[in-house]
Amino acid sequence: MKYKLYPASERGHADFGWLNAHHSFSFGQWYDPEKIHFGALRVLNDDIVKGGGGFPTHPHDNMEIVTIPLTGALAHKDSTGGNGIIKAGDIQVMSAGTGVRHSEFNASENDEVNLLQIWVFPKKKNIAPRYDQKTFDLNDRKNKWQVVVSPDEKDNGMWINQDARFALTRIDAGGLLTYNIKFPANAVYFFIIEGAVEIEGNKLERRDAIGISDSNDIAVKAAENAEILAIEIPMVI
Repeated sequence: MKYKLYPASERGHADFGWLNAHHSFSFGQWYDPEKIHFGALRVLNDDIVKGGGGFPTHPHDNMEIVTIPLTGALAHKDSTGGNGIIKAGDIQVMSAGTGVRHSEFNASENDEVNLLQIWVFPKKKNIAPRYDQKTFDLNDRKNKWQVVVSPDEKDNGMWINQDARFALTRIDAGGLLTYNIKFPANAVYFFIIEGAVEIEGNKLERRDAIGISDSNDIAVKAAENAEILAIEIPMVI
């Protein structure tokens, strides 16, 4: 087993007033040569957008973009015709493919929205752009892994153009879960959304992360009530 720790305190930070963002990997004006990507995982931004704020229409291509709202609501519109509002419990996946333009704005004029936006390098380039969103039952991730993104329809997650898998859990203090690798040779990036856990002997707290490779089964123990995102990802781009 190999692992690399990503302490929350070492993330990049940008505050534009309307946007307060923390970057797990090099993004925008923040660059760290030791934090460019973790395999096919290129971006994990922890964004807080003030009421009325948002990202005007801008382009993307050949990237899988997953958006996970944590609090508040986010309004989305794109050139594929995708148009909707997502909130906690919802997941949005956009395959930029040959090219897409989209905008994202806080759906409220007053309340903040906190979201995770995650970029994954695609398995196949130049596919037709694609947009999808889905509401998941938060109770179905209590003390177990709820798969929300996967190319395997048997996982009941949203499709992604990559051998990648996203799973969420809300685990009670003292609880123990095992994450089982689905795709051989994949690694897993665990991001602690809330709480504190121990993963293979490493103590992690809110917004800390750890990337683990060369392991098939990974134990996660909650030191306190915790919410965790597991991103299973190919290490070869």
